[in-house]
Amino acid sequence: MELLGIFFAAFLINNILLIRFIALCSFFGVSTKIDTSVGMSFAVIFVMTISSAVSWMVYHYVLAPFHLEFLRTAAFILTIAALVQLEELYLKKMIPNLYRAMGIYLPLITTNCAILAVAFLAIDYRYDFLRSMVYSLGVSGGYSLAIVLFAYVRDRMALAPIPKWFQGYPIAFITAALMSLAFLGFTGMFGL
Repeated sequence: MELLGIFFAAFLINNILLIRFIALCSFFGVSTKIDTSVGMSFAVIFVMTISSAVSWMVYHYVLAPFHLEFLRTAAFILTIAALVQLEELYLKKMIPNLYRAMGIYLPLITTNCAILAVAFLAIDYRYDFLRSMVYSLGVSGGYSLAIVLFAYVRDRMALAPIPKWFQGYPIAFITAALMSLAFLGFTGMFGL
């Protein structure tokens, strides 16, 4: 039951985009099309989960035993960058349409603060390996849910009679704020 609580707390209650407001650059940049948002979601799920696992091991088996905890930022960024490079090569070779659609946002996963935040938070919360993996899956799932929902809403807004001066980012920010308020309604679930 504790693992379920960790997952849902990360997925809904403390959603990385709509409650913690981390990784908003990719949230607004990639959410213009649903298919691109879905592709970004899978990319973030993969990178976040794998980098969280590798970062957890690097911290607990390399940095902590040798009292090199101060190097965790550099170690985590190197881990994330290497994984993004592998993913970029894979997408370029196997799914070129998604690779082109994601454009600059794919290499920017390296600097996606949500991925780095999960690596830090799993250590700071003192999660063991299993809890760290459940947490990273919850966060990446919450990221995916938020960005795909937002892309769907933005797609529908393109058909709405919105005044010209209000189109684009102004209405996107207001919509994101309303989604954030809706996600605040999950606060209190599971006693968290």
